[in-house]
Amino acid sequence: MIYPKPLEDLVKQLQKLPTIGPKTAQRLAFSILKMSEEEAAKVSKSISEVKTKLKYCTICGSITDQDPCMICTNPNRSHQIVCVIEEADDLLAIERTRQYKGVYHVLMGALSPLDGIGPRDLRIGSLLDRVGEKNIGEVIIATNYTTEGQATALYLAKQLDNFDVDVTRIAYGIPVGGDLEYIDDQTISRAIEGRRKINL
Repeated sequence: MIYPKPLEDLVKQLQKLPTIGPKTAQRLAFSILKMSEEEAAKVSKSISEVKTKLKYCTICGSITDQDPCMICTNPNRSHQIVCVIEEADDLLAIERTRQYKGVYHVLMGALSPLDGIGPRDLRIGSLLDRVGEKNIGEVIIATNYTTEGQATALYLAKQLDNFDVDVTRIAYGIPVGGDLEYIDDQTISRAIEGRRKINL
Protein backbone atom coordinates (compact mmCIF):
# COMPACT_ATOMS: atom_id res chain seq x y z
CA MET A 1 0.00 0.00 0.00
CA ILE A 2 1.25 3.48 -0.84
CA TYR A 3 0.88 5.97 2.00
CA PRO A 4 0.65 9.75 1.68
CA LYS A 5 4.19 11.17 1.73
CA PRO A 6 4.06 12.68 5.28
CA LEU A 7 2.97 9.31 6.70
CA GLU A 8 5.54 7.42 4.63
CA ASP A 9 8.27 9.81 5.85
CA LEU A 10 7.22 9.29 9.48
CA VAL A 11 7.33 5.50 9.08
CA LYS A 12 10.83 5.75 7.59
CA GLN A 13 12.04 7.98 10.44
CA LEU A 14 10.58 5.69 13.12
CA GLN A 15 12.37 2.70 11.58
CA LYS A 16 15.68 4.40 12.40
CA LEU A 17 15.04 3.70 16.09
CA PRO A 18 16.53 0.49 17.56
CA THR A 19 14.29 -2.60 17.44
CA ILE A 20 11.64 -0.79 15.35
CA GLY A 21 10.85 -2.73 12.20
CA PRO A 22 8.48 -1.75 9.38
CA LYS A 23 5.30 -3.11 11.03
CA THR A 24 6.01 -1.52 14.41
CA ALA A 25 6.89 1.76 12.69
CA GLN A 26 3.56 1.65 10.85
CA ARG A 27 1.64 1.00 14.09
CA LEU A 28 3.43 3.88 15.82
CA ALA A 29 2.83 6.20 12.87
CA PHE A 30 -0.90 5.41 12.86
CA SER A 31 -1.03 5.92 16.64
CA ILE A 32 0.51 9.37 16.18
CA LEU A 33 -1.95 10.07 13.37
CA LYS A 34 -4.86 9.26 15.72
CA MET A 35 -3.57 11.68 18.38
CA SER A 36 -5.03 15.13 18.73
CA GLU A 37 -2.92 17.89 17.22
CA GLU A 38 -2.08 19.04 20.76
CA GLU A 39 -0.87 15.58 21.84
CA ALA A 40 1.22 15.18 18.68
CA ALA A 41 2.77 18.61 19.28
CA LYS A 42 3.74 17.55 22.83
CA VAL A 43 5.43 14.40 21.49
CA SER A 44 7.27 16.47 18.89
CA LYS A 45 8.34 19.03 21.52
CA SER A 46 9.61 16.30 23.87
CA ILE A 47 11.72 14.77 21.09
CA SER A 48 13.15 18.18 20.23
CA GLU A 49 13.94 19.02 23.87
CA VAL A 50 15.79 15.73 24.38
CA LYS A 51 18.24 16.95 21.73
CA THR A 52 18.41 20.61 22.76
CA LYS A 53 18.24 20.53 26.58
CA LEU A 54 20.09 17.36 27.56
CA LYS A 55 23.87 16.96 27.67
CA TYR A 56 26.49 14.66 29.13
CA CYS A 57 27.84 15.28 32.63
CA THR A 58 31.48 16.35 32.39
CA ILE A 59 32.36 14.25 35.45
CA CYS A 60 30.57 10.92 35.00
CA GLY A 61 29.26 11.07 31.43
CA SER A 62 25.61 10.40 32.28
CA ILE A 63 22.74 12.24 30.61
CA THR A 64 21.69 15.37 32.46
CA ASP A 65 20.02 18.74 32.12
CA GLN A 66 22.54 20.32 34.52
CA ASP A 67 26.32 19.98 34.66
CA PRO A 68 27.60 18.37 36.85
CA CYS A 69 24.65 16.00 37.19
CA MET A 70 22.51 15.51 40.31
CA ILE A 71 24.32 12.30 41.28
CA CYS A 72 27.82 13.82 41.02
CA THR A 73 26.77 16.83 43.13
CA ASN A 74 24.79 14.84 45.72
CA PRO A 75 26.60 15.01 49.10
CA ASN A 76 24.67 11.95 50.30
CA ARG A 77 26.30 9.70 47.68
CA SER A 78 29.58 7.93 48.43
CA HIS A 79 32.11 9.57 46.12
CA GLN A 80 34.72 6.99 47.15
CA ILE A 81 32.92 4.25 45.17
CA VAL A 82 32.66 4.54 41.38
CA CYS A 83 30.52 2.15 39.34
CA VAL A 84 31.76 1.89 35.74
CA ILE A 85 29.03 1.22 33.18
CA GLU A 86 28.90 1.06 29.40
CA GLU A 87 25.95 3.33 28.64
CA ALA A 88 23.81 5.90 30.45
CA ASP A 89 20.74 3.63 30.40
CA ASP A 90 22.70 1.13 32.54
CA LEU A 91 22.75 3.82 35.25
CA LEU A 92 18.95 3.90 35.26
CA ALA A 93 18.84 0.11 35.63
CA ILE A 94 21.13 0.21 38.69
CA GLU A 95 19.36 3.22 40.22
CA ARG A 96 16.02 1.40 40.06
CA THR A 97 17.34 -1.08 42.65
CA ARG A 98 17.81 1.72 45.23
CA GLN A 99 20.74 -0.30 46.62
CA TYR A 100 23.77 1.46 45.17
CA LYS A 101 24.79 4.71 46.90
CA GLY A 102 28.03 5.52 45.10
CA VAL A 103 28.67 7.50 41.91
CA TYR A 104 29.12 6.44 38.28
CA HIS A 105 31.41 6.61 35.29
CA VAL A 106 29.87 6.02 31.85
CA LEU A 107 32.31 4.66 29.26
CA MET A 108 30.03 5.40 26.26
CA GLY A 109 30.43 1.87 24.93
CA ALA A 110 32.69 -1.16 25.21
CA LEU A 111 35.91 -2.28 23.57
CA SER A 112 35.21 -3.91 20.23
CA PRO A 113 38.24 -4.29 17.95
CA LEU A 114 36.10 -5.78 15.17
CA ASP A 115 34.06 -2.57 15.12
CA GLY A 116 37.17 -0.40 15.41
CA ILE A 117 36.39 0.68 18.99
CA GLY A 118 39.55 0.89 21.09
CA PRO A 119 40.42 2.41 24.49
CA ARG A 120 40.78 5.91 23.04
CA ASP A 121 37.22 5.78 21.70
CA LEU A 122 35.81 5.32 25.21
CA ARG A 123 35.95 7.42 28.38
CA ILE A 124 38.69 5.25 29.88
CA GLY A 125 41.28 8.04 30.10
CA SER A 126 38.92 10.24 32.11
CA LEU A 127 38.21 7.30 34.45
CA LEU A 128 41.93 6.80 35.11
CA ASP A 129 42.36 10.56 35.66
CA ARG A 130 39.44 10.52 38.07
CA VAL A 131 40.83 7.60 40.07
CA GLY A 132 44.27 9.25 40.17
CA GLU A 133 42.99 12.66 41.30
CA LYS A 134 40.18 11.75 43.69
CA ASN A 135 40.08 9.79 46.93
CA ILE A 136 38.46 6.71 45.38
CA GLY A 137 38.61 3.44 47.31
CA GLU A 138 36.68 1.10 45.02
CA VAL A 139 35.85 0.84 41.34
CA ILE A 140 32.97 -1.50 40.53
CA ILE A 141 33.12 -2.68 36.93
CA ALA A 142 29.53 -3.19 35.80
CA THR A 143 30.02 -3.65 32.08
CA ASN A 144 27.67 -6.10 30.38
CA TYR A 145 28.43 -9.82 30.37
CA THR A 146 28.99 -9.86 26.62
CA THR A 147 32.28 -10.62 24.88
CA GLU A 148 32.92 -6.87 24.52
CA GLY A 149 31.88 -6.13 28.10
CA GLN A 150 34.13 -8.85 29.49
CA ALA A 151 37.08 -7.66 27.39
CA THR A 152 36.46 -4.11 28.63
CA ALA A 153 36.29 -5.28 32.26
CA LEU A 154 39.59 -7.13 31.96
CA TYR A 155 41.27 -4.17 30.24
CA LEU A 156 40.04 -1.77 32.95
CA ALA A 157 41.19 -4.11 35.72
CA LYS A 158 44.69 -4.18 34.23
CA GLN A 159 44.78 -0.39 33.89
CA LEU A 160 43.48 0.14 37.43
CA ASP A 161 46.04 -2.30 38.86
CA ASN A 162 48.48 0.64 38.85
CA PHE A 163 46.34 2.51 41.42
CA ASP A 164 45.72 1.96 45.12
CA VAL A 165 42.07 1.07 44.59
CA ASP A 166 39.95 -2.07 44.99
CA VAL A 167 38.58 -3.26 41.65
CA THR A 168 35.45 -5.41 41.80
CA ARG A 169 33.11 -6.88 39.20
CA ILE A 170 29.36 -7.41 39.49
CA ALA A 171 28.69 -11.10 39.16
CA TYR A 172 25.78 -12.83 40.84
CA GLY A 173 22.72 -13.33 38.69
CA ILE A 174 23.81 -11.47 35.54
CA PRO A 175 23.67 -13.99 32.68
CA VAL A 176 26.44 -14.28 30.12
CA GLY A 177 25.47 -12.14 27.14
CA GLY A 178 23.01 -10.15 29.28
CA ASP A 179 22.48 -6.38 29.05
CA LEU A 180 21.80 -4.58 32.33
CA GLU A 181 19.01 -2.60 30.71
CA TYR A 182 16.88 -5.78 30.46
CA ILE A 183 17.72 -7.34 33.85
CA ASP A 184 15.17 -7.13 36.68
CA ASP A 185 15.84 -4.91 39.71
CA GLN A 186 16.33 -7.73 42.23
CA THR A 187 18.93 -9.47 40.07
CA ILE A 188 20.88 -6.23 39.60
CA SER A 189 20.66 -5.55 43.33
CA ARG A 190 22.11 -9.01 44.09
CA ALA A 191 24.82 -8.49 41.48
CA ILE A 192 25.92 -5.25 43.16
CA GLU A 193 25.89 -6.87 46.61
CA GLY A 194 27.75 -9.96 45.33
CA ARG A 195 30.49 -8.08 43.48
CA ARG A 196 33.95 -9.58 43.71
CA LYS A 197 37.52 -8.52 43.27
CA ILE A 198 38.99 -9.09 39.82
CA ASN A 199 42.06 -11.30 39.98
CA LEU A 200 44.58 -10.68 37.22
